[in-house]
Amino acid sequence: MAEQTAGTSVQEKPKFQAPKKKKKWVKRLVIIVVLVAVLALILSQCMNQGRQGLAGGYIPAAASIQDMTVTVSGPGTIQPNDSYKATTLVKGEILSAPFEEGDAVHKDDVLFTIDASDVESSIKQAQTSVEQAKLSVQSAQLNYDSLLRTRRDNAEDRQVKANAAGVINKLYVDPGDNVSIGTPIAEILDRDNMKLTVPFHSSDAASLFAGQTVTVTVSGTAETLSGTISEIAATDSVGAGGTLTRNITVVVRNPGALSESSSGTVLAGGVSSAASGTFTYNVSKQLVAKYSGELQTLSIKEGDRVTEGQVVGEFKETDMQDQIDAAAISLENAKLTLENAQDTLARARDNLDDYTITSPIDGTVIEKNYKAGDNIDPSSVSSGAAAYMAVIYDMSRLTFDLNVDELDVVKLKVGQKVLFTADALDGQSFTGIVEKININGTTVNGRTTYPVTVSVDGDGLTLAGSGLYPGMNVSANIIVEEVGSVLTIPVDALSRDGTVLVAGEGALNDKGELVDPSKLESREITVGHSDSDYIEVLSGLEEGETVYIQNNASSVMSMMMGG
Repeated sequence: MAEQTAGTSVQEKPKFQAPKKKKKWVKRLVIIVVLVAVLALILSQCMNQGRQGLAGGYIPAAASIQDMTVTVSGPGTIQPNDSYKATTLVKGEILSAPFEEGDAVHKDDVLFTIDASDVESSIKQAQTSVEQAKLSVQSAQLNYDSLLRTRRDNAEDRQVKANAAGVINKLYVDPGDNVSIGTPIAEILDRDNMKLTVPFHSSDAASLFAGQTVTVTVSGTAETLSGTISEIAATDSVGAGGTLTRNITVVVRNPGALSESSSGTVLAGGVSSAASGTFTYNVSKQLVAKYSGELQTLSIKEGDRVTEGQVVGEFKETDMQDQIDAAAISLENAKLTLENAQDTLARARDNLDDYTITSPIDGTVIEKNYKAGDNIDPSSVSSGAAAYMAVIYDMSRLTFDLNVDELDVVKLKVGQKVLFTADALDGQSFTGIVEKININGTTVNGRTTYPVTVSVDGDGLTLAGSGLYPGMNVSANIIVEEVGSVLTIPVDALSRDGTVLVAGEGALNDKGELVDPSKLESREITVGHSDSDYIEVLSGLEEGETVYIQNNASSVMSMMMGG
């Protein structure tokens, strides 16, 4: 039993020997150290690859001296100096088309004439309507003027005025009476002056004259009065015994006793009248009405003295306004009818002009789609049967327009030189000048552009002969300024804050290659002119210094590949 126990003890001791346990711990430690070294090596390589990947995201560019020309660029389309596309508003048979493609035409030359027989008939009818309307206006105007004149005359005739100076000898009407034109109103006598008509022998009368002072002897009283010859008869009369006499009329002041029953003789120029005559009142007139209606007032009575032209009464006014208003309306309607007729005639004549199509420009016919004998209909032209009857280009010169950004248009001036090429003409270049800068801009999505017109140097026909045709697309550069030789860097190297990236301590390896982009430094520089690719450096860099441009495309690619 004891031996078995002892034997058992001897067999179990090797399992717990200390040296065997120590060797396993060392081995594990070595393995761990090796693994750490391997991981460190891998990590170092990954970091180097990462720095190399970052370095590949930058493009080096050297500051260099070069000639700089500041330009504004853009595309355009060649156009002729002017163009005309003949169309028509009327339909009918084309009577003439005296030109062919390639012919030169001048302004106002006839291109097409179209049968206008229908519109010519319309013109004749319109002319007749105008003449009839003119007659209607004249008639309405005469009627209106007549009514106005009647009212004006009535205003004058309504007043009763004395037609002579004298005394009211008799009144025939009273206020309130209805009186017709020509009705006697009063009788006026001039009793202060008397007239005496006596015969003189013709031989004696020949020496007498109107206004001559004479002596009048009143028969029966032998009273003498001074008088004045007022009238000498134009012809002779046969007097008593067959002698020739001529009547002389004398006016004398009535001393008060003379009447129409008195008589007398006249001594004039030393000769006496051949016979006596009977006195009459100097004036004896009837005052008659010039107006029909109610005599509203009469301010005279028999025996009153009046002067010639004195207003002695007035008729009640007859209202004519309604008639005048109606006549005015008729006149305006007649005038409107005339205007409408004249407008119709003008439109007909304008339509006649549409039947003759002329060229508004000098140029060359480049397209002719209709000839004499064809029937033209505007609806067929507009629907595409032939886009235009004819097309004319003024090829005296060529132009094109550029749409220039608002940031660039401020740099442009009329007269600046332009260089351009045509997409269809390899190896050829052309020149021109800025002709016009249109300030009517177009804004799209917050960006405004302005049309700039360029005039191409040279004769348009000659340029077309060399292959530069209207409709060709061109790429143009407007020469804003020729700066000369200056220090430049690529535009992309300048950041928005006015700095560039340059290599700092440790950024480059011995070969001058960028190995650690984190060591790049920002440097502030002063810049001047620029074009689409380069910008002038005024200070902050020297020729030959390198700046670095971040290659965004490379950086994005590295990220996509897990670099």
